[in-house]
Amino acid sequence: MPVAAPQTEYGNRELALTGEILRTVVGSGVHGIAIEGTDDHDEMGVFIEPPAYLMGLGKPSDHYVFRTQPEGARSGPGDTDLVIYSLRKYLRLATKGNPTALLPLYAPADAVLVVTPLGEELRRLVPAMLSQQAVRRFLGYLDSQLNRLVGRGPRRGTPNRPELVARFGYDVKYASHALRLAYQGREVARDGRLTLPMPEPERQRVLQVKRGEVRELGAVLDEIADVQSQVENLLAAGRTPLPAQPDLATVQEWCVEAHRQHWGWT
Repeated sequence: MPVAAPQTEYGNRELALTGEILRTVVGSGVHGIAIEGTDDHDEMGVFIEPPAYLMGLGKPSDHYVFRTQPEGARSGPGDTDLVIYSLRKYLRLATKGNPTALLPLYAPADAVLVVTPLGEELRRLVPAMLSQQAVRRFLGYLDSQLNRLVGRGPRRGTPNRPELVARFGYDVKYASHALRLAYQGREVARDGRLTLPMPEPERQRVLQVKRGEVRELGAVLDEIADVQSQVENLLAAGRTPLPAQPDLATVQEWCVEAHRQHWGWT
């Protein structure tokens, strides 16, 4: 009888779950571009460590990961990927503009799975965290998806999803992610916010690419390049409401106070 492959789990589960202040759906589900029967389920959370792990002898625990697939295996339909970051690590990611880390701050109510009063405060802190750095990170992630899509960089010649290439002529998932990042980078640069799920008609366009309804890769690449150019022009001309850098002083002050409140040290 075959033995089921082990799940992936590392980090301190009890620590993460007992100190959790926020968790939301992330990934395709929160973007509004999930396709039934093809996408996995992604969640991201934030927890506060006990004082002994920050000021005592306990080793800091900055994240907990759980995946229904074994280490190194690709997630698929019905799988769950969960990561819960310590508040300090999460704030470092968010203030640097990590596109995935920003999602819990903008997730709609129906995608919020866990939230405490401190979690609500964290979501309201987003104006201090968002800056032009985030736009640059969106463009950086976009380039990473493009490199994988067209076979540049260290992974060239080894597509992650050869079944999509065989069916559609190119990896439509990488292409849709690159296009999504371009659209979202433009919204963040232009409006200083991120709308989740994606607004129309951008959401439908990304879905068209993801479903393989755009047969010519060149057309997708041209569209990505056009939107990317718009983003870069917004930044170059200073036509953005975003500051150049995040307000780290405000974020740090809140981070210290959040730990004090969570520990009851008020």
